[in-house]
Amino acid sequence: MFTKILIANRGEIACRVIKTARKMGIKTVAVYSEADKDALHVDLADEAVCIGPAASKESYLVMDKIIAACKQTGAQAVHPGYGFLSENAEFSRRLEEEGIKFIGPKHYSVGKMGDKIESKKLALEAKVNTIPGFNEAIAGPEQAVEIAKGIGYPVMIKASAGGGGKGLRVAFNDQEAFEGFTSCVNEAKNAFNDDRVFIEKYVLEPRHIEIQVLGDSFGNYVYLNERDCSIQRRHQKVIEEAPSPFVDPAMRKAMGEQAVALARAVQYESAGTVEFVVGADKSFYFLEMNTRLQVEHPVTELITGVDLVELMIRVAAGEKLPLTQDEVQLNGWSMECRINAEDPFRGFLPSTGRLVKFQPPKEIDGQVRVDTGVYDGGEISMFYDSMIAKLIVHGATREQAISRMRDALNGFVIRGISSNIPFQAALMQHPRFQSGNFNTGFIAEEYPKGFDASMVPHDDPALLVSVAAYVYRAFTDRSASISGQLQGHERLVSDSWMVVRLKKEGNEHHPVIAKPIPGGYHVEYKGETYELKSDWKLGESLFNGTCNGEPFTLQVERHKTKYSLFHWGTRADFMVMSARAAELLALMPEKLPPDLSKFLLSPMPGLLREVAVTVGQDVKAGEKLAVIEAMKMENILKAEQDCKVKKILASAGGSLAVDEVIIEFE
Repeated sequence: MFTKILIANRGEIACRVIKTARKMGIKTVAVYSEADKDALHVDLADEAVCIGPAASKESYLVMDKIIAACKQTGAQAVHPGYGFLSENAEFSRRLEEEGIKFIGPKHYSVGKMGDKIESKKLALEAKVNTIPGFNEAIAGPEQAVEIAKGIGYPVMIKASAGGGGKGLRVAFNDQEAFEGFTSCVNEAKNAFNDDRVFIEKYVLEPRHIEIQVLGDSFGNYVYLNERDCSIQRRHQKVIEEAPSPFVDPAMRKAMGEQAVALARAVQYESAGTVEFVVGADKSFYFLEMNTRLQVEHPVTELITGVDLVELMIRVAAGEKLPLTQDEVQLNGWSMECRINAEDPFRGFLPSTGRLVKFQPPKEIDGQVRVDTGVYDGGEISMFYDSMIAKLIVHGATREQAISRMRDALNGFVIRGISSNIPFQAALMQHPRFQSGNFNTGFIAEEYPKGFDASMVPHDDPALLVSVAAYVYRAFTDRSASISGQLQGHERLVSDSWMVVRLKKEGNEHHPVIAKPIPGGYHVEYKGETYELKSDWKLGESLFNGTCNGEPFTLQVERHKTKYSLFHWGTRADFMVMSARAAELLALMPEKLPPDLSKFLLSPMPGLLREVAVTVGQDVKAGEKLAVIEAMKMENILKAEQDCKVKKILASAGGSLAVDEVIIEFE
C-alpha cells in the first residue's frame, strides 16, 4: 500500500480524497495555485506545493508541475479527482513512465474511453446501445450546421474531452448550431485544452441515468447500481439520486451488464461511470464514459456502503476488488444537492466573493453528509467552478430522503455571496419532482422564465408571521432591558404588534399578540395560538425551535428595521411595528430605481472575452453584444431590443465587476 499520495486537484474533491487517505493511514500532498494558497485542501493535507498562478492552464493543468511536486515530496501515487487532468491519457502515461501510480485507469483505457468520439465507436463494437450521431471531430461551424441538418434537429453539440456541462450546447436550428459550435470550441479549449467537437441526436424527454462500475487488474468487474442525474440546468447536474425512481430491476441489470461489458472491452481498472440517455419507453443509449470519479459518487456510497475513493486507491496499489456482483447492496435512498455560488434570482449568474458566513448543517452518520472545500471567511474565486459544497442525505425511502434534504437545506447558512439553496429547496417540494415523473427538461419546463421564490407559496404562512413576531419581540425586550431605566420605572413593551410582510405587489398586514413565556413566546394570530420555543440567540442566522411542539428550522437575517426569513425555498421580508406606524408606512413615497435601459451592464464578475459590436452600429433584438467568461463558462449577452451603440466602455481581455457598464446605447 502507498504511504504518500498527491491529489492533483482542488476544492471539495481534494478534501474528500484526503479524508479517505487519512482513514487509511496514508499521508497526503496538496497542490495549489496562488489563488488557492489559503484553501481548505491546503490546510488539511500533510504537505502542500504551490504550482503556479491562478489560471488553470498555468497551474492545475500543467503536467510537469504535478510530476515535479511528486518528486519533490516523494509521493508514490496521484489521485486526479475530477476535471483538470483526470481524463487526460497523456498525464496517466507520463506518470506511469515516471514510476508514479495513477489512481485511476491505465492510460490506454483513458485514451479510449475518455475520448467521447472513440468511446462511441468502442461501445458499438462491444454491442452497447448507442445514440445516432456524427462521431468525428468537426472542422468548423459551417460543417456543424450541415451535419446537424443531416441528423435532424434538435442536436447536441459536445466537446470530445468535455464534462460537467462545459463545451456542450443543444441546437434547435441553424443559427443555434453555428453559435453553439463556436462556444463549445472556445469552452473546450479553455477548460480542457482540446477543441474537438462532435454532434449527436438529442433525445426528447430524456432521462440521464448512469452506472457506476469498478474493475481491477485481475479481470474482476462489478456495477454499483445506478444514479439518476436528470435534474439539470443548462446540462449541468443539480440534483442526483440513487437509485432512480424510473429504473426497475430488469432495466438495472441490463444497463449494468452493458456498462461492465464496455469496461471489460478496454481492460478498465479503477472506478468509472458509464452514462446513458434513457427514453420514456425505457430504451437506453450509451452517452459517454467518464474515466474518473464522478461529482455525485457519494449517493452511490450511501446506498452501497462502499468507499469508492478507498477502492480506487486499493486497486491502484494492486489489490483485488473486495466484493462480487452478488454482494453489491442497494440499501435505502440517497440524494445529493450541488450547492453552487450563483444567484437563482438573477438567472443563476455566478456569484463570487467572501463567505461572510458558512455554516453547513450538522453531519449525521448515515443520514446527512457535507462534502466541501470552503470554510467560514473563505473566498469563492472567479477562476474555478461555482461549487461551494455537496449536500448528501440518506433515508430508508425516497420520501424520507426528500424530507431530510428539505430539513438540511433549511439549516445550510451561506452569507456574503448568493447560492442556489433557495432553488434547491423549491425543487425538493415541487410535486413533479416528488412524484419522480421528470426528465432532463424538468427545470426548463417548470421555470421557463427563470426562478423566483414567490413561485413557491409557503404552505404555512402563519409560521413565518409568528417567527417574525418572535424575533422582533425578542429584540424589543432586549432593548428595553438595557435602556438604563430606574427600578420600578422600566419601559413597558406592548404585546400588540402589526407584522407587515413586504411584497412588490403590495404589503400584507398581519395583527398579532406576542407575549413572553418560559423558553419563547406565545403568539396569537387570526384567532389561532402558536407557542414558539427556541434557544435562538439574538443575531444568530439559524433559528431552530418548535411551534406547538413540532420542530422546525429556518434562517433569520436582520437589516436594521427589517427582517428576512428563509424557509423551504421562500424568502419572506418583514417589518414589525405598531398599528399606527403601519398606517403611516403606507403613506411613505416609494423611491423609484434609476433607468438603466440604455446601458449593457455586466451581470457578473468575470473576464470580457469579446465585444461583438462597434460604435454607431445598429443592433437588432437577439443579436450578440458581448461574451463574458466566469467560472470556466462562457456567457453570451444579447440585445433585448433594437438599439444603436453609442459608446463602448470596456475592452476585451479586461476584468469586469458586477454591474460595470460595458456598452451605452443611444
